[in-house]
Amino acid sequence: MGVVTFAQELESPIAPDRLFKALMLDSHVLFPKLMPQYIKSIDLVKGDGGVGSVRQAIFAQESLLKYAKHRIDEMDAVNFRCKYTLIEGDILSDGLKSVVYEVELVDDGNGGSICRMSSDYCSDQDIEFRDEDIEAGKDRAMELYRAVEAYLLANPTACISFALIENSVISS
Repeated sequence: MGVVTFAQELESPIAPDRLFKALMLDSHVLFPKLMPQYIKSIDLVKGDGGVGSVRQAIFAQESLLKYAKHRIDEMDAVNFRCKYTLIEGDILSDGLKSVVYEVELVDDGNGGSICRMSSDYCSDQDIEFRDEDIEAGKDRAMELYRAVEAYLLANPTACISFALIENSVISS
């Protein structure tokens, strides 16, 4: 009963601004493109894409899950932080009411980033989390993360924010 938290930290050679844009701002376009075996589509079902908006992911037919709806609770594109909540979907059960995700990307000092992620599983019952379920969830998240990272490495001009382009033009 209450909240169970899982956290992980990942290193990436991708700068925080590009990785944040890909993972948080452009995920509705990139995830289905990069992982069609898992994600069929991601659509905005409420709002304008900012705080309070709801996105619905439709999973591929081969997946054990059908859909998930996430509400964006916080979005800070300047400091590369996002908080969003799984509010509806197959993942939720009688005891599991929601999952709150927090993602923060920080500069690693070498042109890459460190991604800090946490997941708070909110329940009104005692739920036992099996190690194999936790590892399977982490593996799926890691697979998606690495697919985005590989895409950005292969496409160095993808997910560059306008501010970066503007600064490079001004400083040239």
